[in-house]
Amino acid sequence: MELAAGFASLSRDDWRALAAEVLRRSGAEVGSAEEALSRQTYDGVTVAPLYDADDLPGDPGAPGAAPYVRGARAVAGWDVRQRHAVADPEAVLADLENGVTSLWLVVGDGAIPVGELGAVLKDVYLDLAPIVLEAGERTREAAEALFSLAASRGAAPGGGLPGDSAAGGGVLTGNLGASAVLGDDGVELARRCVAGYPGLRAVTVEATPYHDAGGSDAEELACSIARGVAELRALTGGGLSVEQALGQIEFRYAATADQFATIAKLRAARRLWARVAEVCGAPEAGGQRQHAVTSSAMMTARDPWVNMLRTTVACFAAGVGGAEAVTVQPFDACLGLPDGFSRRIARNTQSLLLEESGLGRVIDPAGGSWYVERRTADLAEAAWAFFQEIEAAGGIVAAAGRVSERIAATRARRADDIAHRRLPITGVSEYPDIHEKPVRRRKAAPDPSAPDTAGLHEAALDEAGLDEAGETAGPGAELPKVRYAEPFERLRDLADAQPERPTVFLATIGPLAAHTARTAFAANLFQAGGLATETAGPGTDPEQIATAFAVSGATVACLCSSDKLYAQHATAVATALRKAGARKVWLAGKGRYEGVDDDLHAGCDALAVLRETFDDLEVT
Repeated sequence: MELAAGFASLSRDDWRALAAEVLRRSGAEVGSAEEALSRQTYDGVTVAPLYDADDLPGDPGAPGAAPYVRGARAVAGWDVRQRHAVADPEAVLADLENGVTSLWLVVGDGAIPVGELGAVLKDVYLDLAPIVLEAGERTREAAEALFSLAASRGAAPGGGLPGDSAAGGGVLTGNLGASAVLGDDGVELARRCVAGYPGLRAVTVEATPYHDAGGSDAEELACSIARGVAELRALTGGGLSVEQALGQIEFRYAATADQFATIAKLRAARRLWARVAEVCGAPEAGGQRQHAVTSSAMMTARDPWVNMLRTTVACFAAGVGGAEAVTVQPFDACLGLPDGFSRRIARNTQSLLLEESGLGRVIDPAGGSWYVERRTADLAEAAWAFFQEIEAAGGIVAAAGRVSERIAATRARRADDIAHRRLPITGVSEYPDIHEKPVRRRKAAPDPSAPDTAGLHEAALDEAGLDEAGETAGPGAELPKVRYAEPFERLRDLADAQPERPTVFLATIGPLAAHTARTAFAANLFQAGGLATETAGPGTDPEQIATAFAVSGATVACLCSSDKLYAQHATAVATALRKAGARKVWLAGKGRYEGVDDDLHAGCDALAVLRETFDDLEVT
């Protein structure tokens, strides 16, 4: 059967002509349809509006074979790995009994004490459930505790994925993330794993600190590959063969709600690491083992229920992208310690995608897509270029300053996009609910290595050494940890802390049909900062509108109407509002009128407008 039978054959040029005509009618003046409809990622990768077979970059190979773009193993499905940072044996068992297949335990100060590992794992079958220990400087001590516990039970810690034990397995240690490269203890631990525990690996290359600092996908990839190469050097220098060293490393990446970006990132990461293995003379050992965790930076404290949607998309992308293990963070993770309900939702998200949706039955379902293959190749190329810069500068440790500067520049560009709402955050910068009931959670012990500025006001930011964008002040400082929603959420916190919620008056001019769209736009913008809004109602009488303004008690007003009615009434209404005591008069839309200070429009700097309004309202 010919699926295209009955349809005329169209070329790319036909599409260009049709798209150009639509753009012309919309008033756009551009050189080409592709140019008008394309966009650039933070890495300079072009995302085009249309792809065809000519965009394919070459043969991506087969799953389980070099260059491993389509997967490091020829097995579908992934390990459902959940994180625990509190000594709670009941929560651990609840996870394992309800879909979780491995545990990620944070051990050390402010987390699970090393001495309580036995209690936490009391009823866990160590030979079946892989254990990942994140212990930082306490790694050796935590590893010894796990070895002793396994020996006392006659078990071999490690475990693996059903039907593919070599691809799963436990990981005894992560290094110090963005702070250090494997030391002597780590090398010794790797040698011990190779000699006696084939199901265990000794090293996690943490890419998430670069993502959490606001880095781009290519920056996260380049830094992870550079760190992986540094670990390879340490391991081979400690006596392991290249093949053994490659087998001791797992990579941890962030998965975001940008579905295709995450899919491409994981596929590109495998391509990059395969190239490293190839250069090292061990191409057959170049299948990168990946653990994807849903992004902390994308999570919101306001309207946190939306986080369930974000993590669902991120989990989907991680699974499609081919990660061997996936961690879905509970929707309330940035508020404190997750409760039983949020942990259940997190693990059920994975169960639904794996079992009900059947996502775990297909290997690399995005493979062959012209768009995905092209974006994977372009991202890998951008990441490899930055990786080479890092290596030329002496490696990931020597290039720390350069890495920090580049990520800071990306962070600033993203912050500008968020401020202008080019990157909307649902429930925070767009469609906020200022009357939502806050979700409260017990606070976890602070992590001194990664300052989280959520909920801090400016004074507290100064104490933490962070500026208003969440950037670390001063040269050589550690990478910051940011959440994209924080600037808006700080304003919401400030508005909520007032005895009475600050209010902006919306001076609606004309009938409902004339002002509804811009009234909704202005209300949405001001409410993103936690400000209440009151409207004048339909009408054009300046004195009537000014009286309603005076009654509202507000000192800031915003005109809302159509361009036609602005031309007739904006100046008179603004003048009346001034006489009634308005300190600032905004206009929703674009236009200059006597008495109007400035305008609000799509693409304006919403954060700057809100901060200025807070000053005008004398909110401190």
